[in-house]
Amino acid sequence: MSYLKRIIYNCKQATFLIDKKATSRLSFREMIELRIHLYGCSFCRIYKKQSRMINEMVQELFRSSMERDVKLDENFKNELQERIEAELNK
Repeated sequence: MSYLKRIIYNCKQATFLIDKKATSRLSFREMIELRIHLYGCSFCRIYKKQSRMINEMVQELFRSSMERDVKLDENFKNELQERIEAELNK
């Protein structure tokens, strides 16, 4: 299999790079490989969107918990679920 085909059809590597990008810098080669893969893979584009949204929500939760004592009540859980579903249905 050619190098380009391995990039295009390797969702496991793409999701690894998506997660790595959330916590550190990707090398130039990794950025290019991820862009090539995402161009042709709608599943990984959805994964990237979900991952970014979850990371933002978790960061928001940590920021707000640092300001006050926050507990996950049922209303918050329902609101979070609705926000996730709304983003996924865009």
